Amino acid sequence: MELFYSPDMGGGFGHLGPEESVHCVKVLRHRTGDRIHVIDGEGTLYLCELVSDSPKGVDLMVLSSEPGWGSHSYHLTLAVCPTKNNDRYEWFAEKATEVGVDRIVPVIGDRSERKVFKTDRLRKIVLSATKQSLKARLPQVEEPTGVKEFIAHADSDALRLIAYCFEDEGHPRISIKEALSAFAGDRVEVLIGPEGDFSPEEARLALDSGFVPVHLGASRLRTETAAVTAAEAVYFKYL
Repeated sequence: MELFYSPDMGGGFGHLGPEESVHCVKVLRHRTGDRIHVIDGEGTLYLCELVSDSPKGVDLMVLSSEPGWGSHSYHLTLAVCPTKNNDRYEWFAEKATEVGVDRIVPVIGDRSERKVFKTDRLRKIVLSATKQSLKARLPQVEEPTGVKEFIAHADSDALRLIAYCFEDEGHPRISIKEALSAFAGDRVEVLIGPEGDFSPEEARLALDSGFVPVHLGASRLRTETAAVTAAEAVYFKYL
């Protein structure tokens, strides 16, 4: 199933941007009168007919729409420290999108080796993964923020989880499965640290702010693997 993306849908008509138009007309050879499927990134799938076939901008007429197409029943935020190897972070974002994530927040921690992170390429990867996995809602990729800033502005209505490696006798970790099983809501935020783990100060701040300390099993996981594992745990909780 071919999917195109356009945030410019409304009033029974739509328009593809230059990049999507080139792919539609030049690569896939669609012409006026052809029918295509378009997602708006907000959760709706549109069946459209081409009313123009310019590679600079395809104009569309909406034939039907399907809200909530490919949706899931929860809202998941993954706040993940950028990895030293940028390819690994891109892999995480792609796979988490395929599984089901609503918001990706690159967070910079005290022990992060990568302090600067650009989101333009990541947004393109997330868009491609959204279309590939047959979803109509595009995960939000936010600009980088500090771990402490994220903790301070976390969603108080969500189940807030922090996964770290060290043991704290005063705050024993539980499995992410146990934490999710005890939660009756549908909003989850998971904080995943860098290769060097969170600093004790960051962990204390999270716990004091209501985050639940969790582990993801007995294996020691890389940052990107831990993030995908968390996404899968949430996915199976609400399946």
